[in-house]
This record gives sequence, C-alpha cells and structure tokens, in this order.
Amino acid sequence: MTPSAWRAYSTGTAATVEAPDYLDESERKIFATLKAELQPTKLEVQDVSGGCGSMYALDIVSDHFKGLPVIKQHRLVNKVLGEDIKKWHGVQLKTRAP
Repeated sequence: MTPSAWRAYSTGTAATVEAPDYLDESERKIFATLKAELQPTKLEVQDVSGGCGSMYALDIVSDHFKGLPVIKQHRLVNKVLGEDIKKWHGVQLKTRAP
C-alpha cells in the first residue's frame, strides 16, 4: 500500500486525538478502544479488507510503548483489543513510542 493510500489520521496530545468523521462503525470502535487504553499521541485505524472488517491497518504512537521492544508493543495492542482481534483475518500493525 502506498503512503498516499492511507487515510488522514489524528495527531496531537492524547486529549486531542479524535476519530476522523469518515471512520465506519467498526473502525470507530477500534479507535475508541485503543484511545482509551493507550492514550496515543497518534492513532490511525483503517479497514484494509475492502470494508468487510476482516483486516485492519493500525498505526499507533503511545507513551505506553516507551522502553518496550516492538514484539511487546504488539502484544500490548493484542491484549487491549482482546477478543475482537481474534475475529480478524489479519492486522497490519505499526507501533512506536513518541
């Protein structure tokens, strides 16, 4: 996927990260869950399955990732998303600390 294919995302402080209006219901639920648990400074959620909700691309920047290797960052996201992520066919996950 080319960078231009990505949708715009919200950046700023955790208090100002808001879900863009164009997110569908499933994307909005994922966005809200990640925002509440990880207080990200950047968060992007996109259904990359053509709209069927079986695969998502997530881009998350959070202080919760400081000092954690990437694998532990990804495990934290998996834990936060719980049972929902188990229903997906796949996930493209990009995580980092600010």
